[in-house]
Amino acid sequence: MNVEKNGLYEGTVEALGSGGEGIIRCGGTTAFVPFCNVGEEVRFRVLKTQEDGRIAYGKAEEILKSSPVRTGAPCPLFKRCGGCDLQHMAYSAQLEFKRTLVENTLKKLGGIYAPVNATVPCEREYRYRNKLALPIGVDGDGNTVLGFYARRSHRIVPAEDCLIQSEWVKNIISAVKKYADVCGLKGYDEKTRSGELRQIVVREIKGKFIIALVATRKTDVKPLVSELEKYFSNFTLLLNVNNSTSNVIFSEEWHICRGEGRFEAEEGGIFYGAGAETFVQVNDDMRAKLYARVLAEVGENATAIDLYSGGGLLTAMLAKKCGRAFGVEVVKEASLCAEELRRRNGLEGKMFNICGKVEEKLGEVLHRAVGKRVIVCDPPRKGMERSVCEKLASCGADKIILISCNPATLARDTGIILGGEKGFKREEPSSPYKILSVTPFDMFPQTRHVETLVCLEKI
Repeated sequence: MNVEKNGLYEGTVEALGSGGEGIIRCGGTTAFVPFCNVGEEVRFRVLKTQEDGRIAYGKAEEILKSSPVRTGAPCPLFKRCGGCDLQHMAYSAQLEFKRTLVENTLKKLGGIYAPVNATVPCEREYRYRNKLALPIGVDGDGNTVLGFYARRSHRIVPAEDCLIQSEWVKNIISAVKKYADVCGLKGYDEKTRSGELRQIVVREIKGKFIIALVATRKTDVKPLVSELEKYFSNFTLLLNVNNSTSNVIFSEEWHICRGEGRFEAEEGGIFYGAGAETFVQVNDDMRAKLYARVLAEVGENATAIDLYSGGGLLTAMLAKKCGRAFGVEVVKEASLCAEELRRRNGLEGKMFNICGKVEEKLGEVLHRAVGKRVIVCDPPRKGMERSVCEKLASCGADKIILISCNPATLARDTGIILGGEKGFKREEPSSPYKILSVTPFDMFPQTRHVETLVCLEKI
């Protein structure tokens, strides 16, 4: 017997899905119920069914028997806001969930049966993010609101704070709300395409702030500067004018309204710069741990190739250790930051930055990189193009190091590099590479997301 929509059912959570949701078998139905722990007995309501009732999605109405790892969520918006998934779970259980998630995803999507190391923990379970991207919209009454999108929607849940962001998020929200009120500006309504204010995006770099306001037209931001100066001293403010109908945050029209538009900082002996569009890992503590592990895998007499290299911080670290490193990055602003970083750190003749798509530039870089080679790949969530994975599989590099925030695309890409197809276990090596290690890093505590480092070595 299968469950029916709106029906109440009871069951025991047998496992967790890829989003951290509880998996409950109920008759002939597999139900996915968020905010549950393994072993808990749950009364849940069915919200949606698929495949003639064989798959269901539900909401927990009551936890009949709690797990020892259940904990109280400190955020009042938990379950309403779509940002966090695991605040109901003790941190040790979150770490094990992520390790298991990586292990199972590699098996199911990559045909890869490899041991996965324990998840490297974050020192701060909350207040760890250095970047904020906050949508500005309107509520049902037409009032301007700032907050975070509800799960699987673009409905904004109004917020005054966010516990995974740094403390300064409260001041940003206060300043933007005051600015909108004083100037009579409205949040952007996606349905009517009306309103002026779309997003506020902030990045903190060693106590300095890059603040970008996204608006549908050029507006006077002097009142916003005045509000921000009540809370921040070392900040730059940019205005991005985006009147498109897409969900892309930034357009190409930028105006620097205060400061120089970017900042410099130092990490690991490297001075680097970043702007509003430059990719930098959102968790400073975990970035340091991750990069240290990458550098430990790289020999001093190798040529390093850093694919999807962002603003060039890791490329510079690789150049400093190896003596020669290439970085490939498609975003022009980030590539320009990498060029300045090269000059600032005296890495001429050691660090080479190439602006372009990895799939178009990889052949050129492989031709230029002679001798012993180590390739580091840190692509966006969508992963790498198949052509890139296939070229990596035959490139002859001594090591390939993969960094990914998406276990699914990581499994797919690693599987292609290892010469495999979905769903089978390799009894014999089918590529010139073997897996040295798989290590998850908890870059994003309280969420289902995990950063993973995979090291491949030439056989």
